[in-house]
Amino acid sequence: MTNGPRELAPDVYARLRDDIISGDLEAGSPLVVTTLATRLGVSRTPVREALRLLTRDGLVESSERQLRVAGRSAQALFDIYEVRIPLEAAAARGAAERHTSIDRMQLTRLHETLREVAPDDVTALNAANRNFHEAIWAATHNSALIDFLKHLDLYLRRYPATALHHAGRYQASRDEHEALLAAILVRDVDAAGELANAHFKAARDVRLRFYDSADPAFLGNDART
Repeated sequence: MTNGPRELAPDVYARLRDDIISGDLEAGSPLVVTTLATRLGVSRTPVREALRLLTRDGLVESSERQLRVAGRSAQALFDIYEVRIPLEAAAARGAAERHTSIDRMQLTRLHETLREVAPDDVTALNAANRNFHEAIWAATHNSALIDFLKHLDLYLRRYPATALHHAGRYQASRDEHEALLAAILVRDVDAAGELANAHFKAARDVRLRFYDSADPAFLGNDART
């Protein structure tokens, strides 16, 4: 039995979302229902539903009565961080307060993995960094907070990649991660929140500084630092 148009919408949504995040569908690109339906081998109904969901997520926008991939700008990146920073600080506080013994082992293991990655291995560094921060989210045991952070991540992953491999930021970030983990593990809620706040403000400043950089090593799709 084949899936109907409505049942196909989540798959179409996921494929288009991934294409937008990866840059295969570039910012400002027009999104024509019939063209996308042909490309994906589906009817127009699941494409329309997927575009509605992507518009809700802020990844698609309407411009002159035409749907397009949402644009990017330094101001938009700043705005995202204005929301993200207090949420990440809340996650650090929550992890410090509510982490379990399993969370402790996971955080420690992922932090060690991150420390062992060579600074010039950008792909592995991005992945290890992402895993460490997502483990902090998980240690909050706050599903609403995790959902908000995951949603913000959709926006951030469209911007240039982590700047950990740029001069000065790699060591600074290592030191910040070390202090943040220590505060979480000793359940120092206030210190964890303050350290996360400072860490992500520093990350924001670096990412904004390099936003318009022509350095190809900075262009990528993993946003977390």
